[in-house]
Amino acid sequence: MNNRLTPEQIEELNKLQERYFNENVDLFEPPLPKGVPERLRATIKAGRLRPGERVLDVGTGTGILIPYILKYRPSEIHACDLSENMLQRVKSKFPRVIIHLCDIKDLMLPDDSLDVAFINACFSNIVDKSRSLDNLYRLLCQKGRLVISHPLGRDFVVELKKHTPFHLDLLPDEAGARALMERHGFEIVSIRDEPVNYTLVAISMKPGDPADPNHEDLGTLR
Repeated sequence: MNNRLTPEQIEELNKLQERYFNENVDLFEPPLPKGVPERLRATIKAGRLRPGERVLDVGTGTGILIPYILKYRPSEIHACDLSENMLQRVKSKFPRVIIHLCDIKDLMLPDDSLDVAFINACFSNIVDKSRSLDNLYRLLCQKGRLVISHPLGRDFVVELKKHTPFHLDLLPDEAGARALMERHGFEIVSIRDEPVNYTLVAISMKPGDPADPNHEDLGTLR
């Protein structure tokens, strides 16, 4: 989506998504397609989580990523979503998770209060990417990691667009992703754009935070 949409248009598109996901919660529960659990584990590994860190799961849905995040013993897990029913499902399964019923652009946490943010299988759903990335930049600490992923890849989103009752953006290719991330204060350290796996890892580059020539290994999935 581009920045020419009015706030009212963005709100209406978000309402369409809210209604759809509230009505279809059970479609997003396991079992997951073959190979997806392994790719989700790799997605979390790409974030280089360390014990005690503060984590955000953007567009958490029913909390598919959360069991994988918990294995790294974070101090806090925040989860935001547009769907109240999705968040209720998360809270019932993972009571310690702090839930937020909102668009990521509107998530009100303190500056520099997160170490890692994951956007799994929902970057295409984010209508106002500019304000959302600006807010994530504010929320993440210096060198905080942002992981944007889809365990079924860009081609899956192309097909999904044909059947979804609301607009979806395509996942950006490498050139588009680098331009987008740089405009919002992030530097990409790795990107994998494969037929059934899309994983982008970026770090927040805040003032007074010099580039680290050794940070490339943050995004490796080995």
